[in-house]
Amino acid sequence: MNSSRKPDLSIEKKWWFQGFNLIAGVDEVGRGPIAGPVVAAAVILKKNYIPPGIDDSKKISPLDREILFEQILKNSHVGIGVADVECVDTINVLNATKHAMNTAYKKLKKRPDILLIDGNFKINTEIVNIPIIKGDQKSISIAAASIIAKVVRDRIMDKFSFVFNKYTFNKHKGYPTKNHISEIEKYGVLAIHRKTFSPVNEIIKKN
Repeated sequence: MNSSRKPDLSIEKKWWFQGFNLIAGVDEVGRGPIAGPVVAAAVILKKNYIPPGIDDSKKISPLDREILFEQILKNSHVGIGVADVECVDTINVLNATKHAMNTAYKKLKKRPDILLIDGNFKINTEIVNIPIIKGDQKSISIAAASIIAKVVRDRIMDKFSFVFNKYTFNKHKGYPTKNHISEIEKYGVLAIHRKTFSPVNEIIKKN
């Protein structure tokens, strides 16, 4: 697929044509970090107005993400789900992701007819699930969900940076950067660190 191509409505239109009127795009942010929660979002875009400029959240600047975040919230049905660190460490990150995604779509004001899920897995059997690999690059609904999830999680990590001011969570967002690992080695493992993730568990074993 051409990486310069933006997500569009082609997938949504296919399902609209088959009678699925309320289509929720579902995506998550935070499976890879070694600290902080997994955040998922579900978004049902309204057919009469879709905010312009929606794209995979990773391809949008922080400022544009914030602008689109507000526009999506204002003009769409949005649900947000969070799986905290304890959940990730207890049931593993994939199951925590599914939990957050289920929570997100269940918080929508309207029950969706179908879920378009970013990834190669289904999250439940209650509603038709359509897994789409690299869905945030193909489906505009999933891309919208990726923006919501990204902004919400980034704001959470920014707050952690304020609370744990020796750790620069506002910069690395909990991902295992060299600087983040150095902070853990110097200042210790926090409650918001994922104890089952390497290198956190390796540092714990050393101490």
